[in-house]
Amino acid sequence: MVTETARIDEILDRFPQIKRNALIPLLQAVQDEFGYISEEAIVRIGAHLSLPTSKVYGLATFYNQFSFSPRGVYHIALCNGSSCHLGGSGELFGELIKLLEIGDGETTRDGLFSLEVQSCIGACGQSPVMAVNGTYFSGITVKELREIIKQYREDASG
Repeated sequence: MVTETARIDEILDRFPQIKRNALIPLLQAVQDEFGYISEEAIVRIGAHLSLPTSKVYGLATFYNQFSFSPRGVYHIALCNGSSCHLGGSGELFGELIKLLEIGDGETTRDGLFSLEVQSCIGACGQSPVMAVNGTYFSGITVKELREIIKQYREDASG
């Protein structure tokens, strides 16, 4: 069995001449491999680039694309931009909290769902908008949200 450390080292080996300005592609490669960026990965990347861990973490936290905890099989991104907020995303968020028993940035205990509230998904004219693993659902109601979650649960079980 290959350890996380060994897998991180394999990624770092693919970037032997990397410079500070190529930090983002390295972070993306780690996230592509693991689905998130662990504390160990941040430390090892910093050492590889001769950068303080705080600099690596600071850059990674600046971008919404990076996650620092494992995501669920189904990653839900709920838009809470102005248009979506006015369209009812707050009500959808409340329903997701009830249905999944998690909050923003969390993953269900079974690892099936993770939830991330985003400031804008870029589909303002179709609010409220939610994406599950990149599949977008627009203009959804609480009733439709319940059906979407139910369908993903059914798909996962069988």
